Amino acid sequence: MNRAFQHRSLAVALWLFGVAALVFAMVVVGGVTRLTDSGLSITEWKPLAGAIPPLNHADWAKEFANYQRIPEYQQINRGMTLDEFKGIFWWEWAHRQLGRLIGLAFALPFLVLLVLRKIPRRLVWRCLGLLALGGLQGAIGWWMVSSGLADRVDVAPERLAIHLGMALLIFVLLVWTGLEALSGRERSRPPAGWARASAAILALVYVQALLGALVAGSDAGMVYNDWPRMNGAWLPPVDWSKGPLAFLHDQALVQFNHRIGAYVVLIAVTLYAVRAFTARMPEAVKAGAVGLAVLVWGQATLGVLTLINAVPLPLGALHQAGAVAVLAAATFGLWRILRLEERLFSPGIGSRGR
Repeated sequence: MNRAFQHRSLAVALWLFGVAALVFAMVVVGGVTRLTDSGLSITEWKPLAGAIPPLNHADWAKEFANYQRIPEYQQINRGMTLDEFKGIFWWEWAHRQLGRLIGLAFALPFLVLLVLRKIPRRLVWRCLGLLALGGLQGAIGWWMVSSGLADRVDVAPERLAIHLGMALLIFVLLVWTGLEALSGRERSRPPAGWARASAAILALVYVQALLGALVAGSDAGMVYNDWPRMNGAWLPPVDWSKGPLAFLHDQALVQFNHRIGAYVVLIAVTLYAVRAFTARMPEAVKAGAVGLAVLVWGQATLGVLTLINAVPLPLGALHQAGAVAVLAAATFGLWRILRLEERLFSPGIGSRGR
């Protein structure tokens, strides 16, 4: 029997990919929650009891009364009806409920697979780490929400970015660990230059997603809705009185940084795809690089359309989903490169000489 098969588990791979799909959905629902200004509609953190929504008029009146005490209601939504409140409540409840579902979908199969000894030994600690990150993410979510309950009318953009960043990190690790479970533990001597380039692409995509979170957190997509200029100017009218916090809170600068990040990712991925297409390397790797470039160009186009239309809900949600899809493709691209022998590549991007 091939020793590699002793370290593979289709069941574990399918489980991890399934949880990754739920995290994908969670990120999209979180984006919709932000776009509909629903994130502060539930003002208490009840990890278990909060799974049960209001069941009668008295319960709804209590939830609405809690919401009426926070600055968002008093300064932005004063006069909101109970029915209007229900509309935003259900989005936030669905977001939290999906988080609970993800926790169960990870923890219960993990315990079963662990008892049945189906998880490859080298992946047990990784799965335990993912479980810990999931618990931490729940705490980060409440930390984010709490920032908008006292002195602000929304959550702090930097906390939103951290919350999204953790979700995307968990997503990447789920996909990566699932691929490891699917393929076995073979190791190779990958081309160093291509590995570094692919890792840089993944890092750029991840950072760009965080810049997008700052745009969402500061509502920066609702202003400067022309392109390629910003209200007719090439440089943003930054309010530098905020000091270093301008990079987190100033709408013009936050949006400008996200635009620049998009250009950097677009150029880097395009050059990478062109170089891969013309190099001697496995056809599957070439196809992956070109596919990533197609995704990035589609995401960039969608970003422009979302901006010039002032972030309508369908485009905003689709743009968020596109970011996760690009991240998944970049993750798979790096994982695939790291499992290929250098001899399969032509000299290029930092290849070792012989």
